[in-house]
Amino acid sequence: MNDEFDRLDWGFDRQPLGEETDAAKDATLAAVEQHLNAYVGPPTLVFHEVASSVVHVDVHVIYPTPERNYYTLVTTGMSDLPMMVPPGLEDVRYAELVMALPPTWELSQGVIEDEEKSWPVRLMRYLARFPHLYETWLGEGHTIPNGDPPEPLAPSTLLAGVLCAPPLLYGPEFPQLVVNAEKTIHFLALVPLYTEEMDFKLANGIDALLERLDAHGVNELLDEQRVNAALE
Repeated sequence: MNDEFDRLDWGFDRQPLGEETDAAKDATLAAVEQHLNAYVGPPTLVFHEVASSVVHVDVHVIYPTPERNYYTLVTTGMSDLPMMVPPGLEDVRYAELVMALPPTWELSQGVIEDEEKSWPVRLMRYLARFPHLYETWLGEGHTIPNGDPPEPLAPSTLLAGVLCAPPLLYGPEFPQLVVNAEKTIHFLALVPLYTEEMDFKLANGIDALLERLDAHGVNELLDEQRVNAALE
């Protein structure tokens, strides 16, 4: 991913907020893991970062089950720092990211060395760190193109950007996790988009794009060769 970002108005006054203590980070991690166990399933695999900058981002993987026949990937660490949100949106300043991969995807500890198979993990780590590196935020409806002009996210697909959207696969209780009185984590689904879909959003608005995606059954479950909703 490159640093281009389709954002709203970032001209607001922003005040840096302090990083959490190790004890607070541990408490958040425990809360996220309990949340995953309750609404998705126990993680089978964790892609741990060896070296980190700004925040330490791990990606937890829940394997396919008969009830949910896909991999679920969830970040932890992004919510160790609050995002720099506009005034009035302080309740959405903590976030983690979610993606789903088809059951045929090869996921194992060694796959991180395979760029063609590990690109969703690398994408999630990049975007989890993005708002902290650039003092901005990610929220529902934001789109992030892969460059200018956008380039495919991987050689195996023409998808060239990402939409942050509400998760649709895990029930109505999953998208928010109240950790304590000061901290609520919002889980954002990453939905890869075609360039034409990002252009459609800019021309017609997020609601029109969501209607198109919904009509084609598009959600956080990755389909590298899916129909382009902007061309239908």
